[in-house]
Amino acid sequence: MIGKTSRGMVALYSTFATFLILILVLFTYLFAIGQTHWWLQLFQVKVLFIPLIFYLLTISVAVGFSVFLFIAFSQKKLLTPIEEKMRLLASGNLESPVLNENMPLSASNKELFDMDNDIHQIKDKLREMSNELQILNARPQVVDGQTKEEILENERQRLARELHDSVSQQLFAAMMMMSALNEQAKKTQVPEMQRKQLSMVSDIINASQSEMRALLLHLRPVTLEGKSLKQGIEQLLRELRTKINIALKWDIEDLSIPNSIEDQLFRVIQELLSNTLRHAKASELEVYLNLIDQNILLRVIDDGVGFDHEIQQKKAGSYGLMNIRERVTGVGGTLKIISFKNQGTSIEIKIPLIKEVPVK
Repeated sequence: MIGKTSRGMVALYSTFATFLILILVLFTYLFAIGQTHWWLQLFQVKVLFIPLIFYLLTISVAVGFSVFLFIAFSQKKLLTPIEEKMRLLASGNLESPVLNENMPLSASNKELFDMDNDIHQIKDKLREMSNELQILNARPQVVDGQTKEEILENERQRLARELHDSVSQQLFAAMMMMSALNEQAKKTQVPEMQRKQLSMVSDIINASQSEMRALLLHLRPVTLEGKSLKQGIEQLLRELRTKINIALKWDIEDLSIPNSIEDQLFRVIQELLSNTLRHAKASELEVYLNLIDQNILLRVIDDGVGFDHEIQQKKAGSYGLMNIRERVTGVGGTLKIISFKNQGTSIEIKIPLIKEVPVK
C-alpha cells in the first residue's frame, strides 16, 4: 500500500515523467521536420500569447494531481471497511454483522487483509473477555457467610435508618419551627431585613431536606424483589416523580437477560436517578432501555446544569460516576458521557449480551 507520506512523491514523479515524455515527443517531432534549435521553440512558439513551455508544465502538473486524487480515492475506498470495523469495536458493538465480513485477499491489499484478520482476533478476544467478566460477576463473593452485596446492603440500610431517625427528623422539626416563625413575622412588625433572613434560612433547610431525601433514596434503594427489570425501573421513576417536580419520559423494553447483568444495570439506574435528584436540577428526564444488535443499550438524558466531565473525573469525591463505571466495566460494557455546562447530560451505556452466559 502507498502511505500518506508517499502519495505526494508518486504525484511528483508522475508530473516529472509526464513532462519528460512531452519534451521527448516534441523533440522527436521538431527533429523530424528539420528544426535544429528545437529547445528555442518551447519559448518562441506561443498559443494565445503564452509560450508552449507553460502548456507542457500545466499538462504535467494536471497529470500528477490526477494521479494523487486517484491514489487517495483508491486508498479511501479500501480503508473504509477497516475504519467502520474499528469504530464498531470502539463502541463495543461486537455482534454487528459488519464485523463478521471478510475482506477478499488480493495482491494489492495483502496488508489490509492482514489488518482485517487482526480485527477479527481482537473482536474474538473482546467477546471472550466480556463473557469471562459477566460469568465472574455472576459468582457471589462470600465474606464470613455473606455476599459482598448483602454486606453493603445491610450497611446502607443501617445508615439510612440512623439518618432518617436523627438528621431527617431534626430537619423536619426545624422546618416546622421556621414556618411558624415566618408566619409570626408576617403578622408582626418585623423589619424587612430580618424577614429576608428568615426566608433564606427556610430555603436552606428546605434544600437540606431535599438533599436528605436524595441520600435516603440512594442509601435505601428499591430492590427488584421478584419484579422484572422493566417493572423495577418504572417503580423507581414513579418514586422519583413523587420526590421532585420533573417531567419524565421513558421507553423500557422488557428484556430477558442474565441475573448478574440485570442486578448491576438496576443499581446503575438507581445511581443515575439519585445523581439527577441531587445534582442535575433538571426539569426533564428521559430514560431508554432497549436491546439492539445483541447489545443492551441504556440512555439517560436530562436538561440539567451539566458538568465538565474531565474535571469531574479528577475530583476525589466523584464516587457516583466511579461506581457506575466500575459496575458497567464489571459486566464487559462501555460508558459514554456527554455533558456541557447548563446544557444537560447524556449518558449512554452499552453492554454486549454474550450468548454463552446463562439467561434466567
